[in-house]
Amino acid sequence: MNLMEKLEKTMTPMAEAIGRNKYLTAIRDGFLVSTPLLIVGSIFLLLANFPIPAWTNFISNVQIGATSLAALLEKQSDATFAIMAIFATMGIGYSFAKQLNTSGIFGAAVSIMSWFILMPYRFTGGVKALFDSTGAAVEFAEGTTATVSGISTGWLGAKGIFVGIICALVSVHIYAWVEKKGWTIKMPAGVPPTVVQSFAALIPAGIVMTAFFLINTIFVACGTDAFTFIFTFLQTPLLGLGDTLGAMIIAYIFLHLFWFFGVNGGSVVGAVFNPILQTLALENLNLYREVGAASYTVANGAHIISQQFQDLFATFGGCGSTLSLLIAMLLFCKSKRIKELAKLSLVPGIFGINEPIVFGLPIVLNPTIIIPFILVPTMNIILSYFAMKLGLFPPCNGINIPWTTPVIISGFLATNWVGAIFQGVLLILGVFVYLPFIKVMDNQYLKDEQEAMSQESEEDDINLDELSFDDL
Repeated sequence: MNLMEKLEKTMTPMAEAIGRNKYLTAIRDGFLVSTPLLIVGSIFLLLANFPIPAWTNFISNVQIGATSLAALLEKQSDATFAIMAIFATMGIGYSFAKQLNTSGIFGAAVSIMSWFILMPYRFTGGVKALFDSTGAAVEFAEGTTATVSGISTGWLGAKGIFVGIICALVSVHIYAWVEKKGWTIKMPAGVPPTVVQSFAALIPAGIVMTAFFLINTIFVACGTDAFTFIFTFLQTPLLGLGDTLGAMIIAYIFLHLFWFFGVNGGSVVGAVFNPILQTLALENLNLYREVGAASYTVANGAHIISQQFQDLFATFGGCGSTLSLLIAMLLFCKSKRIKELAKLSLVPGIFGINEPIVFGLPIVLNPTIIIPFILVPTMNIILSYFAMKLGLFPPCNGINIPWTTPVIISGFLATNWVGAIFQGVLLILGVFVYLPFIKVMDNQYLKDEQEAMSQESEEDDINLDELSFDDL
């Protein structure tokens, strides 16, 4: 058994196991619920923070009532990014309920309910003023802290995502288990279906509520809360592990190995890695909004590794950074097969869609192209990482720019004009990495085409010596 067969034997079952895993599938699909909302919110956030000083000064000075236009534009991001954990919890609960063949809407409902049961309703923070019983403001010295009743908006965003994932999976599991046990209220025939469903959910939802009441009680008795505990002992270490160059490189090697064997590596690896990347991206966005573009640096706490780093700087044109390959095919290849495929694949490739090239060249199970297919994204990751770390341009700002945004434009929107130029440099470097490998395929295809044309020419030639009038 050669190396390729051994890899295929190992990777294919792994991909199938991850792809069939209900928990990972629910997490992956659950995050997709917030994607359209985050993209639309990003448009407004870009308008509020577009990297042209004349524009930002203009919208800051335009007053609508007592509020600036800039503040009104940013409110859309508060309604999306700032409460992303709510969307994620709801989406994962809905998706997981569908995986367990129970009600999606009640799965989403018990997930949100459980999440809020565990959430602390008192928090300590810095204050400038509070109001006494008469409604008069009481001023405090700078640096004063106070414990107040309410919900910390931090738990609604990046800090609360991991608790939301756990609550969604556990609560829906309990709900489905109780429902399958038959512990539900049965209504007589003729009752409207919505009423039947509501009463059927009564006992399962009640048991879920009781279970999370007990969990919350245990945390309170220990002098803490579930959100603080999970953020300290689970989320922070995982984010620290995911926010490393090594983790990104390993994830992308596996991602492209899966693609090589015809399995969607983005779905397989993303099911595990994307929740970490999205949380890092949300933390970046919060920092970007807090300190502004001028102070948004790695030194001030911005994460280099994030969802936008993966989408916009690791690959151009889809997995394998095949936009570089397409350019090499168009400019340097001579075979008709490769030329025509490149022309057909160029427009989708510009927008990050590369299935035509992956399956048409093909890249799948093609040992000639596997080395640059893995090497180019790895090169992009390493060079981009150190360019950001050295301060050549800032890390991605966390604004949810669609992965279909063309190269150069995406770099400008996510970082600045230097980042856009750097994308172009990486794109060109990728062309030269792919070139010797695609030329091997091109020469073989060219040889095959010439042989085919030669055979057709021989078949079309008329040999007068073989003609006979006796057959007439």
